[in-house]
Amino acid sequence: MEAVTTIARNVARIELRGEFTFEGHRAFKLACQQVLDTEGVDHLEIDLSGVDYLDSAALGMLLLLNERFGHRTIRLLRAKGSVRAVLDMANFSRVFVLE
Repeated sequence: MEAVTTIARNVARIELRGEFTFEGHRAFKLACQQVLDTEGVDHLEIDLSGVDYLDSAALGMLLLLNERFGHRTIRLLRAKGSVRAVLDMANFSRVFVLE
């Protein structure tokens, strides 16, 4: 998996590409750490349009990120197909903003 991070003012975006599984935890962790280390970021967007598969480890990584990001907003963007179905089945709309 590839994770590309961009930060503009108070909004960070992580664009993920490939299969979001345990094997991608290092790339995801590095991208998240970059966001968490940047002062003033209070909105995070995670673009899932390039993700064609995610597993339970990916769901766990997203939940851990949510805990670390605190009260700030995380949006999961452009999830499609089976990725969106998994997020819906896991009731992630109760934790994240799904767009």
